[in-house]
Amino acid sequence: MASCCNPDIFTWIQSLPPTTQWRAGSMSICICSSPTSSHPSLNFSVTKNLENSSLSISIFADFNLPVPLWASKPLTINSKSSKLFDEATISCLTINVIKDVLNYGSNKKNPLIRFPKLESISGFKDIFNLAFLTLALLICIYEAPADLRSACLNSLKNQLTSCQSRVASKSLMKLLGSNLEEQWMRSLNLAITNWIAEIQATHRGLMMKTPSPLFSYAIATFGFWKVQLYCPVMAMDLVNSSNPCADERLLFSLNYHQLEGVIQFNYKVIVQEKWVDVMVNIDNI
Repeated sequence: MASCCNPDIFTWIQSLPPTTQWRAGSMSICICSSPTSSHPSLNFSVTKNLENSSLSISIFADFNLPVPLWASKPLTINSKSSKLFDEATISCLTINVIKDVLNYGSNKKNPLIRFPKLESISGFKDIFNLAFLTLALLICIYEAPADLRSACLNSLKNQLTSCQSRVASKSLMKLLGSNLEEQWMRSLNLAITNWIAEIQATHRGLMMKTPSPLFSYAIATFGFWKVQLYCPVMAMDLVNSSNPCADERLLFSLNYHQLEGVIQFNYKVIVQEKWVDVMVNIDNI
């Protein structure tokens, strides 16, 4: 079973029937596909293992002979649950996905991730889909075959920069906490840097617009705004250079860094008879 275009992975796995009702050993859904039918698609698959009553989640390129790109740890099936993916299973899968995103970064330490009960997390479906799409983006950048990569990267980028995903990003960052947020963004921006480097190498000499250059979110309380932003250095346009012949090793090193910024504002809103005055002062950068 397969379907395509902006998949809701969370809803799909929640709707899967018990494995006893499956007609095959696995179920799959298309994450993204090439506009031409001759090229493969990137698929998400759930496979049952009858020997130990577990499930395996994978991402693969759907060629004539499927090419595996990622696999989760085995997920135990809860025989007492009416759902194939109960809360404990989904929680384990979510943590698995988040850890694998972090593992694409430079920090290889195994982080301790704990979530409250999923039912208490507002908008968890969107958070799960965001985490999964982020992992799919990284897999596409680092693992996917060339004839699949370009189309899928653009599709995943569009999904990750949607309004829905931006709201989910803010919620995910709150769940992760500041330390893991920084690791998450470094892992993601390192992948985007490599993506940009590949584009620049392919289109050498042409002015190419960099993909997904900036991620930011804001937190607001009464009278106070805080904007957190991240941007790969390679994605920043160079306006003017006082030293165009800088050391190549220094330039290479800078290209693989990211800008991390925090801007804090104080604001006051005054309601007038026919308009509203909003006064903003920069508190800290």
